[in-house]
Amino acid sequence: MFATVIVSWIVFTLLLKVVKTTMKTAFIAAVTIVLLHAAFGISPQDIWYQIILVPQTLSQVVRVR
Repeated sequence: MFATVIVSWIVFTLLLKVVKTTMKTAFIAAVTIVLLHAAFGISPQDIWYQIILVPQTLSQVVRVR
């Protein structure tokens, strides 16, 4: 019984750390998007479009060399 409590506590602690890290990352991404939009007029759609183009750009760079 005692081992079950310890294992449960370890799993709970690990999940809590994962959720905390995920929330922190989501907050940083949201703040970055808002700042880009406010400062430079870059919309989330523009950012997403550039992210979509990354694999294509990388494949072109690799082919050139």
